[in-house]
Amino acid sequence: MDCLRRYVSPLGGITLASDGEALVGLWFEGQKHFGEGLAGEHMEKPLALFDQADRWLDLYFSGQAPDFTPLLRPRGTAFQKAVWQRLLAIPCGCTVTYGEIAASLDLPPGAARAVGGAVGRNPISLMIPCHRVVGADGSLTGYAGGIERKKRLLELERNMAAP
Repeated sequence: MDCLRRYVSPLGGITLASDGEALVGLWFEGQKHFGEGLAGEHMEKPLALFDQADRWLDLYFSGQAPDFTPLLRPRGTAFQKAVWQRLLAIPCGCTVTYGEIAASLDLPPGAARAVGGAVGRNPISLMIPCHRVVGADGSLTGYAGGIERKKRLLELERNMAAP
């Protein structure tokens, strides 16, 4: 049974989900694919992991790059997990394209669309930074949490990365 906790961020409510040991979900309320992959039953329960996640989110939204990440255990296919693992390597304040991710995974030309599908189904937003992926021309394409949120997250991170 999964455990849930709510977090109030400057960009709206966030729901955190845990299997009791690791985070399995972090979604903005109302985002596309909200709650996808959650066990059929879930409950609210205090967990030390949620306290860590809250501390990470507090630092992040205060404009500081967190120097730790709670244990993450996203649920998905092997392909999705490979893409999500690649997202974790994108430095704060930087962006990459879907095509660059496909190339880094040695996928054939034209695989950017499949990468986009996996990025869009990322169940642990922010901590697995899918908002750092942009279109081939640098445009802010698709973000399950909404393009305006994506824009604000990237602005926040540019300020974190600035000397």
